[in-house]
Amino acid sequence: MLADDEESIRIVVEHIVTEDGYDFCYAADGAEALVVFEAENPDLVILDVMMPKLNGFDVCTQLRKKGSNVPIIILSAKGDIVDKSVGFKAGADDYLVKPFSTLELSLRIEALLRRREHQTGGAGEAEKESVKLGELEILFKRYEARLKGKRVELTPKEFKILAYMASHPGEVFTREQLLTYVWGEDYVGELTGIAVFIRKIREKIEEDPSKPKYLQTVWGVGYKFGEKE
Repeated sequence: MLADDEESIRIVVEHIVTEDGYDFCYAADGAEALVVFEAENPDLVILDVMMPKLNGFDVCTQLRKKGSNVPIIILSAKGDIVDKSVGFKAGADDYLVKPFSTLELSLRIEALLRRREHQTGGAGEAEKESVKLGELEILFKRYEARLKGKRVELTPKEFKILAYMASHPGEVFTREQLLTYVWGEDYVGELTGIAVFIRKIREKIEEDPSKPKYLQTVWGVGYKFGEKE
């Protein structure tokens, strides 16, 4: 799905994706983008920043708040780090500066869809509706976690980590495996970053984060989701 008020961009993007064998849908402003998204349930979203009614950053933020984990590419005429930072903080997966190469957009779409297929296909979420351990339930297809029946407010990356581990109860994951799953094989950063995410998730789902029941530490190895009762 593309959301952009420029017809010339729509024509270009539609040509690129249909030539690559994908279906295409379109919205001309930010408000319409949310409506089309609900109706079409696209596998990938491309958002222009400057649109009437709602800008691309706001649309991205709202989709993430709704729990959507769909890959999102931001299109912008600005390429400075501040603008990119706003896009990634809103939940975008990629950022492309106008004017862009048609080949580059095609490759980025392919890469994001391939990564998503690898993540969902290998994790087991596609085969399961949910996993429940004690008072915590993970609803994979709704991108939602519930504790004692109440929704837990998780960021997209926090949910990815929790859902990935919950789909393999009892299996131990290293920090490297979790980083690769959430950020991709090209991620370059500190391994300690995953510990920060684990701590934040525990603060939201554990009765006593210092004595976790759900996200357990396996010393010297990594983490695991507590085995089913």
